Amino acid sequence: MTSAATTSIPGYLAGTWDIDTSHSDVSFTVRHMMVSKVRGRFGVFSGEIVTGENLTDSTVTATIDATSIDTNNEQRDGHIRSADFFDVENHPEWTFRSTGVRVDDGDLAVDGELTIKGVTRPVTLALEVNGFGPDAWGGTRAGFSASTTIDRNDFGVDIKMPLDGGGVVVGDKVQIHLEVEGVLRQA
Repeated sequence: MTSAATTSIPGYLAGTWDIDTSHSDVSFTVRHMMVSKVRGRFGVFSGEIVTGENLTDSTVTATIDATSIDTNNEQRDGHIRSADFFDVENHPEWTFRSTGVRVDDGDLAVDGELTIKGVTRPVTLALEVNGFGPDAWGGTRAGFSASTTIDRNDFGVDIKMPLDGGGVVVGDKVQIHLEVEGVLRQA
């Protein structure tokens, strides 16, 4: 039996999908110096999406290599990798494991557990299913966009860097953006 949410997605297909990292992006945005935002991304990550017969039976697991951070500034990236921020020497990997997929007032949401620096907290990702279809190599692809906002302090990334005139160098709220393309695993 398929749900209304599943049948409203053209080409929806149940199966196991491996994240195609060369066609996916894991990025973030955080306020800097109280006047602008810095963007960054992670270059190394992996994961699996299992789409269920009913969309709400789907699951996601993912791992991010925290050492692969890139904010387009090597000095800043080195500082972010340090114990002041990510402490990648002791916590090189972050993980996400979904705990449920639901329809929330007509929109899709993925609830899950995010672990950063050994601290696990619940998060909810706003989900957009972009589509399903054949690729140029005889396989099948699926595309998803997701986003959430976390408070970095909740995950032990709690460095305080106050500015002389008030405010802080790095904001507490971090917007996370995911663009994911999955390749259907062959049986």
